[in-house]
Amino acid sequence: MDALWSVFLFLLVWVALKVVLILIFLGGEIEAALERDPAATNGLTVALTYPGIHAIFYYRAARALYRAGLRFLARAVSQFGRWLTGVEIHPGAVIGRGLFIDHGMGVVIGETSVIGDNVTIFQNVTLGGTGKEKGKRHPTLGNNVVVGTGAKVLGNIRIGDNVSIGANAVVLRDVPSNSTVVGVPGRISSREGKKVPGINLDYTSLPDPLTQALEKLQHEIDKIETELKDFGK
Repeated sequence: MDALWSVFLFLLVWVALKVVLILIFLGGEIEAALERDPAATNGLTVALTYPGIHAIFYYRAARALYRAGLRFLARAVSQFGRWLTGVEIHPGAVIGRGLFIDHGMGVVIGETSVIGDNVTIFQNVTLGGTGKEKGKRHPTLGNNVVVGTGAKVLGNIRIGDNVSIGANAVVLRDVPSNSTVVGVPGRISSREGKKVPGINLDYTSLPDPLTQALEKLQHEIDKIETELKDFGK
């Protein structure tokens, strides 16, 4: 019983210490969760129960070890965080402030990924590499990017600022700022020159440029058929 009580006490102290550290060092990420998740009620609940916040906590610790040259310990902390949260973030990745990982399960962020500020990532997203090339082989995301559920962003590509990537899209090429991307492979519906107000999380209703083009073509066909019928009368 004494051993069990000691383990319980240790776990209780560790959880309390971790929550305090999260509240101190991840204030921006907690604010991001409160702002972007309607289910978030208060900062303490987010710090205690959100796996995305805990994943970022372990990433920050692993990142510090990684930069200190302690690569094995960094990977060990990273894998421990993955085991606890279901989110795998390589300690070599560079991540800005205000990242919000919603739900989190299945998220993979590769070693040379670069993520800007105020980015939102939903579950089952992969920021991955292609092939076995060395050096920069993972994507770079700008500021205010939203990556929808199940999306795959692959290779050394650049995703500009204020970009929304639709659910299950597969993005293999650079995306300019102020754009939306949908489909497999990802197709761009450009919004260049128009400022995106805030962060748009409604990535399920993004426009599909292919569908729009087909609808326009069908409209022209219907118009021509109508004119031919009138001409034959």
